[in-house]
Amino acid sequence: MARTLYQWFAGSAARHGDAVALEVAGERLTYAELDELAGRIAAAVRDPGPRIGLRADRTVLAYASYLAIQRLGRTVVPLNPGAPRARNDTIAASAGLGEVLATPIPEISGQAEGPQDPDSLAYILFTSGSTGVPKGVPLRHRSVDAYLSYVIPRYELGPGCRVSQTFDLTFDLSVFDMFATWGSGATLVVPLKYDLLKPVSFVTRHELTHWFSVPSVVSVAARTRRLPAGSMPSLRWSLFCGEPLTLQQADAWRAAAPLSVLENLYGPTELTISCTQYRLPARRADWPVTANGTVPIGVPYPHVEHTIADGELCLKGVQRFPGYLDPADDEGRFTGEWYRTGDRVAWENGLLVHHGRLDQQVKISGHRVELGEIEAALRGQPGVSEAVVLALPGVSGELVLEAACTGADLDPGVLLKGVGETLPRYMVPRAVTVLSELPLNGNGKVDRRALRDMYLQRLP
Repeated sequence: MARTLYQWFAGSAARHGDAVALEVAGERLTYAELDELAGRIAAAVRDPGPRIGLRADRTVLAYASYLAIQRLGRTVVPLNPGAPRARNDTIAASAGLGEVLATPIPEISGQAEGPQDPDSLAYILFTSGSTGVPKGVPLRHRSVDAYLSYVIPRYELGPGCRVSQTFDLTFDLSVFDMFATWGSGATLVVPLKYDLLKPVSFVTRHELTHWFSVPSVVSVAARTRRLPAGSMPSLRWSLFCGEPLTLQQADAWRAAAPLSVLENLYGPTELTISCTQYRLPARRADWPVTANGTVPIGVPYPHVEHTIADGELCLKGVQRFPGYLDPADDEGRFTGEWYRTGDRVAWENGLLVHHGRLDQQVKISGHRVELGEIEAALRGQPGVSEAVVLALPGVSGELVLEAACTGADLDPGVLLKGVGETLPRYMVPRAVTVLSELPLNGNGKVDRRALRDMYLQRLP
């Protein structure tokens, strides 16, 4: 029988009550203590509607409050404290929130819980919408249950494991961090924001066994020379998701964590956290070579069905969400039961390789151009670490290509010449801007919108 998120946690609390469930900012709570705190917070909720907002950050009370909402049998809607108030107000209105929990929470007594229904909604997350209004993505407990039932044994999670929690609660990958950990009896270890700039120090100081983050963390650490070879011997598993993992990034991380199994994951929020996987072989000589220099996203999970329609990956199965909170957002995203991801993929040597978003395909001088192909060509130039290419409106309204790169001793002219030797002229960017680092958004991904704004401000 499918379990709810709270039931996954409660099972571990019953079996491993004295084990440490959570470590954050110097505080440690056992499973029994975290369960007791969640119960007291649940008792303090005055008039719980079906959906409860959680405006909280990386604190003990934030995690306990997440559990409290689940214990009540309600749907949690995480709100980012750092987001503009207008955005959170829009989300609260769209989700129809009856109450918003915010830390700190006053001292309370008593316990409370509600009915647990695997077919009810576990959480609603809001992603960027093409119209400028955030899109609500609701996920059922049954979908997360299928996910947890698969990933917990795959990554050998259990008592004694120490797992990172790098993602904000508004990012769906945080659900893996919390509930793959708590569903197995492991310990969740929460870094503060500055710890993500120094992952090696955090991993070694806390003796982590499992790491999970976006690939950009690797680039930041490598750029600041904080990723020395052999520096993370405690790691047994290293997982990356949220954006393409380049072979260059994988090389750097593997050198720093040589005893760790490295796996690349893929999955839109709509398919419950992640739904494809590729495990890099132990021998570097056996690693695949892909057309765009990224690690394959591999193959779908056994219980996730897939098809490719005109290059677009389409998925269905128990992990698929039931549809957007606003039914108007469903338009164009479904073909029958298939969810159209908007991601362009191709089979290469029996593995799926991600080739960017469909909306990254543009027309330049009448030619269809994949921005990811140009980015791959730039990353192939000597000294380049990261590369982003944007299509922007030119003076006459036509699209022009602009590129931004990071790396050592880069000459924009040399880079453009090198790209011109491998790509047709219409695919060569107008200019390359060398940056010390690429801007990142709140989820740690490369912030293409910030780069776009930077370029547009320069236009006459």
